Amino acid sequence: MTEIGTVDAKPIEVLLVDDHAVVRAGYRRLLEMAPDIRIAGEAEDGETAYAMYAAHAYDVVVLDLSLPGIGGLEVARRILRRDPQAKILVCSIHEEATFVRCALEAGITGYVSKRSPPDVLIEAVAQAARGVPYISAEIRSQLSDDAPADDLAALSAREFEIFRFLAAGRTVTEIARTLSISSKTVANYNTYIRKKLHAGNAADLARLAMRHGIVSD
Repeated sequence: MTEIGTVDAKPIEVLLVDDHAVVRAGYRRLLEMAPDIRIAGEAEDGETAYAMYAAHAYDVVVLDLSLPGIGGLEVARRILRRDPQAKILVCSIHEEATFVRCALEAGITGYVSKRSPPDVLIEAVAQAARGVPYISAEIRSQLSDDAPADDLAALSAREFEIFRFLAAGRTVTEIARTLSISSKTVANYNTYIRKKLHAGNAADLARLAMRHGIVSD
């Protein structure tokens, strides 16, 4: 992939994935200010995003984590399972270390905060297209050695995704259907997650998620 600004370069084709149309419109206006970035597709949910990528391998996927249906982490996991060379840039309001760690563990290329300056997103897309990892300053501060300890750090990326569903009140059957795995597998994860987080029941999981801003009360 050529650098932004190179004459006659092939445009970086971007897939925007966010459930808010206004946000996607803002991304489109911002990114297309760069001469060598083209918004080649938009999706408002994870299932659509995966189907679009399967039909057309975009150069960069700009991905929100909070999506209806399968979440952003699961979208990233499915895309990377299909195409290990996929370039996925998370752009999220979630700056907590656990979100970042799980996204990086899933194999994403970069992670920027939605409160980052506009030029950061343009630079991040350019870097991601070249396969260069990019973490915005706001996110790096959460990963520093002196950042507060995170009691969700014990969870793997898959466990964290299922934890989010459980904390939001989704049933084992609903989660299994969404993630295309068996109910038994989800039930086993539920047991592991509660043990790791010292949670006795679903209410404990919900309170923990609210404390971390993962779900609202």
